[in-house]
Amino acid sequence: MKFNNYTEVFRSDKKAIIGSAVLIIFILMAALAPLIAPYDPNSMDYDFLSPPSWKHPLGTDDLGRDLLSRIIQGSQVSMFVGVTTVAIALAIGVSLGLLSGFYGGWIDFIIMRYIDLQWAFPNFLIAVYLVAVFGSGLSNVIVALSLAFVDDFARVVRGMVLSIKEQEYIAAARAVGCTDTRLMWVRILPNASAPIIVQVTVCMSYAILGEATLSFLGLGVEVDTPTWGLIISESRNFISRAWWVGVFPGLAIMLVVLSVNFVGDAIRDTSDVQET
Repeated sequence: MKFNNYTEVFRSDKKAIIGSAVLIIFILMAALAPLIAPYDPNSMDYDFLSPPSWKHPLGTDDLGRDLLSRIIQGSQVSMFVGVTTVAIALAIGVSLGLLSGFYGGWIDFIIMRYIDLQWAFPNFLIAVYLVAVFGSGLSNVIVALSLAFVDDFARVVRGMVLSIKEQEYIAAARAVGCTDTRLMWVRILPNASAPIIVQVTVCMSYAILGEATLSFLGLGVEVDTPTWGLIISESRNFISRAWWVGVFPGLAIMLVVLSVNFVGDAIRDTSDVQET
């Protein structure tokens, strides 16, 4: 599918422009976290539960750590988990969807029965189970979330492949000697890219929320690694007298997820325009 009018449609969507700008800010913040964090995120040398001030713009937590520095450092985890999780789920899910839709038969039956089994359980429940099996830690969280989202990509790709492989240009390519591998990856997959890109944005927002939720429940990364979910979890015991500790990381999660969804909506609208 060619996105000839992609730029025009994207620019006309103000929410997508705002979402892109916010995402760029958070990506830069994650990339430059060690340079722009005003304090050591794990330093406990400051007043406990100090409200927002000029010295600490977002206040401090119950151990005297600067909240702004911890949120900036936590953006690295959220961005890394979001991107890496989607990349792994995309690679596995697209491969399974291509094989299932292209070959059909017993290959399709085996792959889709597994996908149907996974589809029967909520993604987050699968992630919690896998983390419980593998243990906590950043790498285990990424693996768990990635496997939980494989079925979403596989279903989308399989549906597109079943439609595209019946097109005349696929039959023509097969007639001139194109191999199955070339047909799948060069002829079919690029023409199924639009719904895949939309699914990428959806899963990225879910991955960021999933990591935050796992950290909130104590199943995420190590406790000495500042993450947005962990900061919110630590604020539960004193949220009534130190609202800023839970509110600001929550706002960070909300902004990133909304921004990803805004961009995803613009991409979906662009795809609809191209199909009409």
